[in-house]
Amino acid sequence: MKTIDELLAEGVGGKRVFVRADLNVPLDGTTITDDGRIRAVLPTVKALAEAGAQVVVASHLGRPKGAPDPAFSLASAAARLGELLGAEVAFATDTVGESAKSTVGGLADGQVAVIENLRFNAGETSKDDAERGAFADQLAALADVYVGDGFGAVHRKHASVFDLPARLPHAAGYLIAAEVGVLKKLTEDVKRPYVVALGGSKVSDKLAVIDQLLGKADRLLIGGGMVFTFLKAKGYEVGSSLLQEDQIPVVQEYIERAEKNGVELVLPVDVLTSTEFPDLKTKAPANPNTVAADAIPAGELGLDIGPQTRDLYASKLADAATVFWNGPMGVFEHPDYAEGTKAVAQALLDSPGFTVVGGGDSAAAVRILGFDENAFGHISTGGGASLEYLEGKTLPGLAALED
Repeated sequence: MKTIDELLAEGVGGKRVFVRADLNVPLDGTTITDDGRIRAVLPTVKALAEAGAQVVVASHLGRPKGAPDPAFSLASAAARLGELLGAEVAFATDTVGESAKSTVGGLADGQVAVIENLRFNAGETSKDDAERGAFADQLAALADVYVGDGFGAVHRKHASVFDLPARLPHAAGYLIAAEVGVLKKLTEDVKRPYVVALGGSKVSDKLAVIDQLLGKADRLLIGGGMVFTFLKAKGYEVGSSLLQEDQIPVVQEYIERAEKNGVELVLPVDVLTSTEFPDLKTKAPANPNTVAADAIPAGELGLDIGPQTRDLYASKLADAATVFWNGPMGVFEHPDYAEGTKAVAQALLDSPGFTVVGGGDSAAAVRILGFDENAFGHISTGGGASLEYLEGKTLPGLAALED
């Protein structure tokens, strides 16, 4: 896989370089609530611009239905990129139409443009190879060179991620190189103890990675909404908590395999519960109950790990040489149910080992809860991509960058 440093050494001055970034930032209307993904691609964009390239940045945002939708416009992301660069960033109001052609054609050496949301064109996400390829051909006409730096999308077989690199000389940007380097530390010659903390809502989202980790990790700490399927699999009552009953047999098998393989599978000993889901808009006090994990009352739902579990999980992370965390421990968006996620984040900061926050809601929680991002070993920009890499899958966007 060619690196961007190799590309820069060959010279990019006067060339149009297409950078597939991940500017899929959360928006409140047109206001960006977390610009972490924009900041993550800055080193690549800056390096190319300073080397005299005409930089064309492209990304998806949200899940539009293959047609323009103002709610998913990249205009705000383009403006923020300009602020962070300290330079004007041109914005094309389409992907491969007249605006894109004229905007890109008007770039001088060292200037940057962002084209509109790639998913406004149905060819970007099409399952049909020909339709996807036709869109990739149109994108290729905008540039001379391709740089892949949108790690959050490399697990997608999309036109700009998979098909476009085959049509242009290509290299990996700084972000992708960093992300892959970190993931190799989690899969090759891992320093031990290797502890993985998994949360989030659905156990089905994590089954494949748990399956892999049962042969690699030393400890698995389970929290979030997914934990109630584990508790139910152990025969505990879980009240009205989130539950995937169809996954109980698989989870039971995983519990048995963990014991057989000598993997310490750690579940909560207490949880915070309520009779209703908290109001995340008003953040009105929820007055949660603290109950034993094996005694959740009927009609109540678990919304966070409890204080004893917070201490337990911190102790299980204290001696870790390698830590991977993906998924919050509870409904961290509400202050009454944020302490479990805070405790795990703090335990990572206190750990002497190499700590990785696996993107998605975990990365958002770190920022929302006020932690110093730079204090962690690495915060990934791609939760789904990280998980699929750990599952052992071939990621289309990485395969496409291989020579």
